[in-house]
Amino acid sequence: MILRREDLEAFERENLAPYAEHCAASRGRRIAENDDGFRTSFGRDRDRIVHSSAYRRLGNKTQVFITLEGEYYRTRLTHTEEVTQIALTIARALGLNLDLTEAICRAHDLGHAPFGHAGEAVLAECMAADGGFEHNAQALRIVDLLEREYSDFPGLNLSWEVREGIAKHGRHALNGDAGDFLSFPQSCLEAQISDLADSISYGCHDLDDGLAAGLLKWESLDEVSPEWWTRIRNEVTARSDGMAPDLARRFLKRYLVNLLVSDAITVTSMAIETLSPTCADDIRRHDLPLIGFSEEIGLLRESLHQFLTTYLYRHHVVETMWVKAQRLIRSLFDTLLISPDQLPPHIRARAVDEPLERVICDHIAEMTDRAAVREYRRLFEFDLQILP
Repeated sequence: MILRREDLEAFERENLAPYAEHCAASRGRRIAENDDGFRTSFGRDRDRIVHSSAYRRLGNKTQVFITLEGEYYRTRLTHTEEVTQIALTIARALGLNLDLTEAICRAHDLGHAPFGHAGEAVLAECMAADGGFEHNAQALRIVDLLEREYSDFPGLNLSWEVREGIAKHGRHALNGDAGDFLSFPQSCLEAQISDLADSISYGCHDLDDGLAAGLLKWESLDEVSPEWWTRIRNEVTARSDGMAPDLARRFLKRYLVNLLVSDAITVTSMAIETLSPTCADDIRRHDLPLIGFSEEIGLLRESLHQFLTTYLYRHHVVETMWVKAQRLIRSLFDTLLISPDQLPPHIRARAVDEPLERVICDHIAEMTDRAAVREYRRLFEFDLQILP
């Protein structure tokens, strides 16, 4: 038996919820293409994202710990994999489009600069007078323009629905690049799930990495007594008692992920039942996102985020690397702006059609952590081996 695209589309019509996005009803691509024989439009988008160079570079971009600090901490790529797994669990339970959910999740962090949010913050400062910089807007720019995979068009030419999920990721302020996405107050439910899965993933997994690195201490949780820990302490300690420290840490991570995911599925299902949407655009037109947590679990999630902000993200070790990373990226931006002849010719050529500041920003943003360090050394350090 061979399943062709038409068979997959028929399966969606028969099995997905009425409020799910259906591939056959997609608003289409910016540049029309013939349909694939075996893949749905959203499945094709997912594959294009996975095969892109921007996706591969996520493997050497910072999540919390700079990739140069160790091989066992999460990177943007492993974070993306975990976000995707969580989102697919929620989407499957709610009868949504799995291909679309996966495509949005795999693209959601494509626009991150080297060194994570430290790189994003300093590029935003450098570009403050020239259009700014946000990683979701940069991800849209990557899939629409910067990726060079096809001779017929720039970018990846993704479906409207995937691009909407990228543009509205995190519900950041959108600019003119967002186009007609602005006509709806919300995104489709598949995109909303991607956002929620992102917040679940980075909360639980950053906690896991912080404990593994020794910057957070299991024994200090009782001393600090954050609300999230008070809420689950008795059950977690009862079930992890006697475990080796590494296993106890992993159990805590799994417990939190399961708690948050299960609550999100239950609460969102109730919200959908109340709204009774008959199509995906009913979700988009709603005043508020439908995906979310109960009040109790929402407070727990917020408490976890506040705890991580205070004790991990602002830890002096993380802060030191943050400052170093920002100094490095600012130095790259400033020297390339002053002397653009240092840019590789194929990058410099783009400044004919676009402002030099944006070209430099794109060039730096696409770098991995290691590539940024190498570029800094190339521009600022002498090397006895000058010529190739």
